[in-house]
Amino acid sequence: MKILGIGNAIVDVICKVDDIYLTNHELTKSTMKLVDEIEFKNLLSTLNIENTVSGGSVANSIVGLSQLGNEVGFIGKVNDDDLGQKYEDGLKKENVNYLYSKKIEELSTGTCLILITPDSERTMCTFLGTAGKINEDDVDINSVKNSEIIFLEGYLWDEGEPKSAFNKAIQNSKKVAMSLSDLFCVERHKSNFLDLVKNKLDITFANEQEITSLISAKNFNEVISFSKQLEKLIIITRGENGSIAINKDQVIESECLKNLNIVDLTGAGDLFAAGYLHGHINNLTIKESLEKGTELSSKVIQQIGARLI
Repeated sequence: MKILGIGNAIVDVICKVDDIYLTNHELTKSTMKLVDEIEFKNLLSTLNIENTVSGGSVANSIVGLSQLGNEVGFIGKVNDDDLGQKYEDGLKKENVNYLYSKKIEELSTGTCLILITPDSERTMCTFLGTAGKINEDDVDINSVKNSEIIFLEGYLWDEGEPKSAFNKAIQNSKKVAMSLSDLFCVERHKSNFLDLVKNKLDITFANEQEITSLISAKNFNEVISFSKQLEKLIIITRGENGSIAINKDQVIESECLKNLNIVDLTGAGDLFAAGYLHGHINNLTIKESLEKGTELSSKVIQQIGARLI
């Protein structure tokens, strides 16, 4: 298997809102907030649902990789309930090897409200449910060992038990890639993430805000200097400034695509990672891999939802 993703198995519930809605519910635009089931249901009762689809950050990337013809798998915990079955069916429909056997759990399958404002930004409210209870017993060592790369998400650090699954996967892998996931996620787990980036990850994906916060940088030049010293592969998306890869002393840049009809930024980072990893495992150059990431992310932001139609 080329790439095995391990992440939160979340069903995305996509809704359109205005900025006042976010203000009234004390939500910070473009971030992810963890909520309990009661708050989730209260929010859901005030919304009109546009679409429902199997989601989760790494799962979105894995589906993108599958759509590009790569052999991929995913491990993520769901309950043996209606949403759990829909989640599994959604991955299998995309030719992803779903390497988790669902069973009756105390908590329901995880769900995420994706609130899209008129400026196409997305704000997420996530009830992790049983997704947040993934543990080392859920990770099959053979699947990890038989994969060229494992791809993890920073969101896994938002609960206690997944850390054991996280560490087990890293200890048995050939190569480890991880997305820092979210600015608030970085700020909550800064010391842990910094240790991972410095000592355990081969490839790190981040946006400019996340990596700047991680090292408390005053400017982007400090980010580049930090990344060069690591002698690892650091991939950074910079919005209108395109993307950049730092690999030891190499600094490779790629421009963003212009004049796009942007309707929803959900999944932009996930699909960028998919495109880059596709290039990486198929022996494209770093520049070509950045361009493939840009191509996929540009496509997904011109549609609703985090997966290419």
